[in-house]
Amino acid sequence: MSFDRHLAEIAREFPDWTIWRSDAGRWWATRHHLLTARERDAGCAMTVDADDPEGLRERLHEQRRYSVALTENPDPAGTFPDRPEHLPAAPPDRPGGHESAPASDGPDEPEPHRPDPPGPPP
Repeated sequence: MSFDRHLAEIAREFPDWTIWRSDAGRWWATRHHLLTARERDAGCAMTVDADDPEGLRERLHEQRRYSVALTENPDPAGTFPDRPEHLPAAPPDRPGGHESAPASDGPDEPEPHRPDPPGPPP
């Protein structure tokens, strides 16, 4: 199957994501909306990548499972049974949060976009 056909099929299957292939040949997807702190804590990612179209589909299905779990099974204790291993557990003093995340009294809202500071690229 052609590169363009793979792109179109994945884009149709996951309309809330922008799908592309880098010049280096990696497949990428980025969400169309910003994540809330709760979504990030549950393992949702803003951008995912894979070596090939099948791998990207797997990652996107994994992301869909995290999102569905949040809406179907809200967990006020802040534990997510399918949390990826690379995410730290919630600290005991703030269920569902990370030690570096500020506490919030209001509802989860997306973080504002912060442009990169001017200067030469790293």
